[in-house]
Amino acid sequence: MNLFSPIHIRSLMLKNRIAVSPMQQYSAENGIPGNWHLVHLGSRAVGGAGLIITECTAVSEEGLATLSDVGIWNEEQKNAWKNIVNFVHEQDAKIGIQLWHAGGKGSLKHPNERMRPLTPEEGGWTVKSSSAREFNGVFAEELTIDEIRELTAKFVKAALRSVEAGFDTIELHAAHGYLFHQFYSAVINKRQDQYGGSFENRIRFLIETIQEIRKVIPAEMPLFVRISSVDYIESDEAWTLEDSIRLSKILKENGVDFITASGGGFTNVSKDKVFPGYQVPFAKSIKEQTGVMTGAVGMITEAEQANDIIAGGNADLVIIARAHLRDPYFAIHSAKALDIETEIPWQYKRAY
Repeated sequence: MNLFSPIHIRSLMLKNRIAVSPMQQYSAENGIPGNWHLVHLGSRAVGGAGLIITECTAVSEEGLATLSDVGIWNEEQKNAWKNIVNFVHEQDAKIGIQLWHAGGKGSLKHPNERMRPLTPEEGGWTVKSSSAREFNGVFAEELTIDEIRELTAKFVKAALRSVEAGFDTIELHAAHGYLFHQFYSAVINKRQDQYGGSFENRIRFLIETIQEIRKVIPAEMPLFVRISSVDYIESDEAWTLEDSIRLSKILKENGVDFITASGGGFTNVSKDKVFPGYQVPFAKSIKEQTGVMTGAVGMITEAEQANDIIAGGNADLVIIARAHLRDPYFAIHSAKALDIETEIPWQYKRAY
């Protein structure tokens, strides 16, 4: 087995083990993906990646982080995604959509404006989270139980639109300090009802949403979840790898096929903890202790490094972000570096 071994996840067949990680582009208007997104995602498909995963895609308008994020809460957005999905498929690649709600980490300006809080005059909105608290200078109100259930329904509607748009898989973004993570980490969740307190209560929103999505999407469609394996916070309340293993077992029991094992989201990770492949052990531990397929992330930048992760059984996919920004043809170039035969678009063959 190597980086270019095919893999089946339910009915999804990927031609290799290289995935393009979700990377926010902050280039949408009204949540609609445009030409930038077509070229950004399409060029990585031309570049040979087996799976393309969209940037985090909001299930509702209030679920955005900035006004430049993409969404799939209406038909216009769904139809714009169809064009991108069709182009990726024409390149013999597969594409998944990452569904997301920013929760308390919303109502922010564009990164070019340092993601400062939006004022009401600038289009800012009231953000909500598991508990009332401040995020990035924005105060979040606590969600009511009725609002939590409404959010689950919005995720379900977004999942149905994703199926209609032709996506091959769906990933729920439950990492990086966003809404699902704001529920399952006791660092943020201070609720006193059935959605707070115990481990079982804190994961309830995520599990209920997965159960409802699994009911409506095709049985053959795989369901992914990205989690923060650890909080990177020194606290008795911090989420741990042991918590992630426990959660992953429950996710698997509820029809989740694949876990992307990332980390952090509430604080900057200490530089001494960041090095090539620094989060791969999370994917390895979850895979070994639960039997669920996993994706490795975190400074995976070289062909040999990526191949070693797969060949060593540490993960089932390498999910690569910044290296794909630097080189859209990372997969083709990796095959050449590893002396492995791979398909090259006929339009580009004269270059090789």
